[in-house]
Amino acid sequence: MSLVQSPHDPRGAARLAWARAASGRPGLQLQRASSDAGFRSYWRGAVAGEQGTCIVMDSPTELEDVRPWLHLQEVLRAGGVRVPQVRAQDPGAGFLLLEDLGSVTFLDLIDAGNADALFDQALTQLLGLQAIAPPPALPAYDCALLEAELELFDQWLLQRHLGLVLSAAEAAALRALRQRLVDAALAQPQLLVHRDFMPRNLMPVDGGAVVLDFQDAVRGPLAYDVLSLFKDAFLSWPEARVQAWLDHYRARALEQGLPVPDPEAFRRDVDWIGVHRHMKVLGIFARLHHRDHKPRYLADAPRFLGYLRQVLPRYPELAALSELLESRLAPALAARPPD
Repeated sequence: MSLVQSPHDPRGAARLAWARAASGRPGLQLQRASSDAGFRSYWRGAVAGEQGTCIVMDSPTELEDVRPWLHLQEVLRAGGVRVPQVRAQDPGAGFLLLEDLGSVTFLDLIDAGNADALFDQALTQLLGLQAIAPPPALPAYDCALLEAELELFDQWLLQRHLGLVLSAAEAAALRALRQRLVDAALAQPQLLVHRDFMPRNLMPVDGGAVVLDFQDAVRGPLAYDVLSLFKDAFLSWPEARVQAWLDHYRARALEQGLPVPDPEAFRRDVDWIGVHRHMKVLGIFARLHHRDHKPRYLADAPRFLGYLRQVLPRYPELAALSELLESRLAPALAARPPD
């Protein structure tokens, strides 16, 4: 849809005026290209009758500061990772002018027949990212952040969305389990972590992939991003294929000199950081629904229950979560009427 100027849309007017000045194209018009789970929006710019398009990222500073994105864009670009090119910027206003990479992501393209090739391209970018020394100012995936993410599961999914009140014993068991997950994450080799490395955040270009949505990167556990790639929020794969891809990643990572542990320890690292991520994502989906009025994400909650069910039986130490999932969480989720 074309952007319509109105006195009731001062942000839109400012965005269009900036884009025209930054691009040097006074006839530029903007159409919404996409949005994401955060507060950023993306607008495709074109001039009628002229060749060439661009993308404007609009990131209102009071909601989502664009400077972390810019900083990580430069870090990754300097390290050889393919990221969107910045043509103009105004961080104070929250506007960026970017190259237009189209509208197709790996999520739109990937299927059972091409997954091996596309994931191999994704791993090339991931391994390049992991080889970059984390900048000194980069936040750490430390105890406080890990715990805060796990609390999203309790606060937003169990309490806010499902209205579950845990018994004292259940609450204590869940606290102990969260501590085990945090300890396991901190014990992994620590390197640069994208934190949302999945097909939706990869775009195809000649010879490979462009990495998107990297502004929340941290220094953290080695297995986090590769787990995110293969156990995605929007599509699921047979466990045998996932294991084969994990083995392929591990072989390539070893060739590159990354500190990947032995196969058994690596499998445990992937599984345990996966439990952490799956719990976090379930909490985020519930928060997006109730706080941000974005209900569509909760439709994928059953996928993450499935991921947990695949892993939890392998580890007696995680039995408390398995019991909670089967006896309380899954029944409550199934019984909750749609909003």
